[in-house]
Amino acid sequence: MRGKFLFMGLLIVVTLKGFAFPKTDTLQFTLQQVVEMAKANSIAAKQAITVKETKYWEWRTFKSNYQPQLALEGILPGYTKTYTQVQQPNGSILFQPVHYDNSSLTLNFSQSIAATGGTVYGTTQLQRFDDFDRNSVLYNGIPYGIGYTQPLLQFNSLKWDKKIEPLKFNESKQVFIETQEKIAITVTEYFFDLLLAQVNLNIADLNYGNTRRILTIAGTKFELGKISKNEMLQLQLEVLNAQKAVGTAKRDVEIATLNLRSYIGMEGDDRIKLQMPAVVAQMTVITEKVLAEAFENRSDAIGFIRRLAEAKRDVAKAKGENGLVATLNANLGFSNAANSAFDIYRSPKNQQSVELKLSIPVMDWGRSKSRTKTAQANEQFITYAVEQDKQTFKQQIVTQVTLFNMMKEQILLTDQAENIAAEKYKIASERYVLGNLSITDLSIAFQENDRAKRDYVSSLRDFWGAYYQLRYLSLYDFEKNRKITY
Repeated sequence: MRGKFLFMGLLIVVTLKGFAFPKTDTLQFTLQQVVEMAKANSIAAKQAITVKETKYWEWRTFKSNYQPQLALEGILPGYTKTYTQVQQPNGSILFQPVHYDNSSLTLNFSQSIAATGGTVYGTTQLQRFDDFDRNSVLYNGIPYGIGYTQPLLQFNSLKWDKKIEPLKFNESKQVFIETQEKIAITVTEYFFDLLLAQVNLNIADLNYGNTRRILTIAGTKFELGKISKNEMLQLQLEVLNAQKAVGTAKRDVEIATLNLRSYIGMEGDDRIKLQMPAVVAQMTVITEKVLAEAFENRSDAIGFIRRLAEAKRDVAKAKGENGLVATLNANLGFSNAANSAFDIYRSPKNQQSVELKLSIPVMDWGRSKSRTKTAQANEQFITYAVEQDKQTFKQQIVTQVTLFNMMKEQILLTDQAENIAAEKYKIASERYVLGNLSITDLSIAFQENDRAKRDYVSSLRDFWGAYYQLRYLSLYDFEKNRKITY
């Protein structure tokens, strides 16, 4: 179309990869630099770090459940002065004044046993009773005692947590890496938005200058009667359109710059100039390799195992919580009472206790069986769902590998097309100046040149977008041939 003539250049042909941006005080960035800035400074990166820390402290909380616990408890003081009811031998009630201090100090030790779900505990206690009305002091204490509590035929949460929580923690670590790679995917889009806007501005500037130059040459031809008045008017309109295109391109650059700055967390008002990223042609991506890395690295692969384990846990919990509650408590040690604190520890008396608590439902109308069957059905459903998700997971990776390899081939073709279009444009420009080419043919040549330049940027966007998507799906760096870690 002749309306696109404003993008035409004259004699000087500048390919996209060799654009000369205006020399100003600007900050120059490559794609890799922008990606690293986003991973370090973006809000998404800071949120990912916060989530990672939260998961770490949740993991530490879980680990503490299996460590010995030591606690000091006490009532210091336990002072009381009041009237209280006292039942007399004949059954009547009298309100008597009491004035005493009943203080105690207890040191308790406990250790959970993950294999059985039981708890070993130990204790030492000292109690002092001061009766201020009778001016007497009594001591009671347990020099030491040990015991064991064991739930019988019940759900063992410690055992199952020991299987599932490490999976959840490892899954959270891989999620953090995936979040970093998602940031790379997002910022790549912002990068190419700005790069394409800068390329369009460069094209608009070149075409505006060249269109004005063509108008000057056409003015001379018009005076010599070689072109018509209509063609002169068309060229004047093209100059105005070219000037408008420059303004539009500048607006697009400002918007794209603001979006990129906002995402990567970059402050200041320095201008940004992006460098055209290269293509890593020697990079080889094999489907089997990507699948192997994905199932080894991705949080989804860990999640498949975790989801199956959680389903099995829920079945065990439903079976364990069947209404029967039985707990065995046993302890032994020494205790004593005396008039002084030191006498508590002299010849203490043995103390032992064994207790079995039972609660057996006589009739629950099938409630326990229904809960178990529900958990088993849910386990079967999750098994099928995990298998489906695995298939989808594999298919997504196979598709992405195919797409990436296609992008490698496509970018080579667009590069060749750009070079051919640029050469064709140069020849057409020279022929028009010499007067042996129509303005329509020249317009077609320069439209093809501009389209080829934009196609090359689009193919670069597709290539690097597919590359970072592949990194995200496998958590593997194919440039350095190593797993991605942070």
